[in-house]
Amino acid sequence: MTAITRSGERLQRDSLGLSQIVAATLANIAPAMSFFFGFGLIASGAGVGAPLTILTAMVVVLFLTNTLAEFSKYRPSTGSFVTFIGMGFGPSAGAAASLFVVTGYCIAAASVVVISGGWAASTLQIFLGINIPWQVLSVAVTVIVGVLVSRGISLSTTWAAIFFYFELGLLLIGAVIMLVVNRHDISMAPLMLSSVTGGWKGIGLGFPLAIYLFIGWENSAMLAEETTNPRRNVPRALVIGTLSIGILYMFLAFATETAFHNNLQAITSSSIPFVDAFKVSAAGLLLIAYLAGVTSIFSSLIGLTNAQARILFSSSREGLLPPFFGKIHPQHKTPHAAMWVYILAALAIVLVFGYIYDIDPVTLFGDTGTLGTIPVVVTYLLTNLALPIYMYRYHREDFSAVRHFIVPLVGTGLMLFPLWGLVEPGQPYPFSLYPKLAIGLFVFSLVYGIILAKRNPDLVHRIGSYVADEEY
Repeated sequence: MTAITRSGERLQRDSLGLSQIVAATLANIAPAMSFFFGFGLIASGAGVGAPLTILTAMVVVLFLTNTLAEFSKYRPSTGSFVTFIGMGFGPSAGAAASLFVVTGYCIAAASVVVISGGWAASTLQIFLGINIPWQVLSVAVTVIVGVLVSRGISLSTTWAAIFFYFELGLLLIGAVIMLVVNRHDISMAPLMLSSVTGGWKGIGLGFPLAIYLFIGWENSAMLAEETTNPRRNVPRALVIGTLSIGILYMFLAFATETAFHNNLQAITSSSIPFVDAFKVSAAGLLLIAYLAGVTSIFSSLIGLTNAQARILFSSSREGLLPPFFGKIHPQHKTPHAAMWVYILAALAIVLVFGYIYDIDPVTLFGDTGTLGTIPVVVTYLLTNLALPIYMYRYHREDFSAVRHFIVPLVGTGLMLFPLWGLVEPGQPYPFSLYPKLAIGLFVFSLVYGIILAKRNPDLVHRIGSYVADEEY
């Protein structure tokens, strides 16, 4: 591999430890926000046995975790998916992946930006009687997060961790209160396959939605360059984060269903089951649920901007995207240009559709989250397929038929289910439009990659040239 040496393009080494990248990843997943808006839909497909669907999703995500963990052991990179796809399938695929996945992440980030304003506005209105337009609050949160993440990875990750652990504490307190108040209704029904509507078919119906609860599990891989001993800590963080969030979701699901007395109709009739269950169990402490939502959204925005903007930065540094995005702040050593462009682009999407087209926050949250997730899931699949090719090409002596071929292929097959749930025909408008937009973006990205690779023959040496723990 030919190294490309350029001055001023290295991020701050050894800034993060294992606990910090785990916290940053969990913060990005935003369990309160994800569970609040996703669990009711999962239950509508899987029934009272919804926790088993979440368990199934966790197992499938662990298949994907294997792929990123193996790549990170051999070539830890801030470029993450883009670097791994490029090294597996070549420079054209890497360049295409850079445009494809960054766009998907940016659209998905808009869902967090819009709900930050919407949830904050609801919280202020309900508990303080203050009316502030949600658009104004979304702008304020975006600016605060932008300033924070641009001032240093350690500083912003610390704040993301603080907000996450505060959110986690509130969620656990809420769940325990619901279980104590409704202790006479505690049963094993939510954990029994017989409680799943339609058995395994019911798990399949809720499975695509359960997978989306885990989006963000991969973010520790994007922090590799700033992590101490990334070949060890990044794989550990991937596994720890996935297991932790899966167990938490199952506990929250169990507590929520117990508070609803395992009444499926009541659960699916609620727009936010956890909040409504808590309201019934301890109305005087309802603020806990809303504060958990606020801290969840804020920490998620910090986490995703920190991690996902680094793919934009890394792609620029390796010559896959315009060089502007590859700038590093001289003092704070952060990819500030990529971060500001990334988060402001997400905000622009929100303001255009939320203000000009007058789409409410919850609807826009669902729209941008769904559309943005399609490119991300496709990227998961491509990275899985790239692992056996990469290992056979560059590390044939270490090639394992199980870890590097069977597990990635099984993971790819299982991920086709949530992808199909996003693109299957017959969905209502505008969801019926999203697969076409995703295909259009994929084709455009592929053409871009082919043209760029032909114009830059040395691109094959640039992809993956910045290894997180190597000196240049």
